[in-house]
Amino acid sequence: MPKAKVYDMKGKQKGEVDLPDAVFGIEPSAASVHSVVKAHLAACRQGTQSALTRAEVRGGGAKPYRQKGTGRARQGSTRSPQWTHGGVAFAPKPRDYTMSINKKTRRLAMRSALSQKAADNKVLVIDGLDMPEIKTKAFIAFLAALGVEGKSYVVTKDVKENIVKSARNIQGVKTTFTGVMSVYDIVNAGTLIVDKAALETIGEVFGK
Repeated sequence: MPKAKVYDMKGKQKGEVDLPDAVFGIEPSAASVHSVVKAHLAACRQGTQSALTRAEVRGGGAKPYRQKGTGRARQGSTRSPQWTHGGVAFAPKPRDYTMSINKKTRRLAMRSALSQKAADNKVLVIDGLDMPEIKTKAFIAFLAALGVEGKSYVVTKDVKENIVKSARNIQGVKTTFTGVMSVYDIVNAGTLIVDKAALETIGEVFGK
């Protein structure tokens, strides 16, 4: 059974905790993680790009010059793609990039991402993750006490406003709660910081 070190808010180690084997101890499925991450990035695309085709560009109704006798290539419209101010060939149009991923694949990807973090010893459990006030400097000191550098993903059981607002201006740090955890953010983060209460919820939700 995988284990993780438990710390308090001052960065002092308080022991170790067993991580749910069904969630943090499986053989990671790279294919499912790839599918879910790809779908996440696709969903981030706005899909609002648009350009005018030759049928939509104003003008070009009259033939620019006669068909024969000019020595030039025949042309039927000044709004063809090869003309300046002409339409765009195969013009991009607004579209939805959303990809459909089934529930089993999403759950497998979540367990795979968490298991890989546990295998890499990148899961830190915090006993009582909370802050008495909104203070970015205090949260930076908290991360420094844990020895966390680079990107990190902080997970609490419920939305904790003081944590969210203290961390939101720190580059590379993202916060969330158990209800909306993201496979992409777990994979993208260097360290996963989990509240002890949230760890129990994660085990109940994804361990089934």
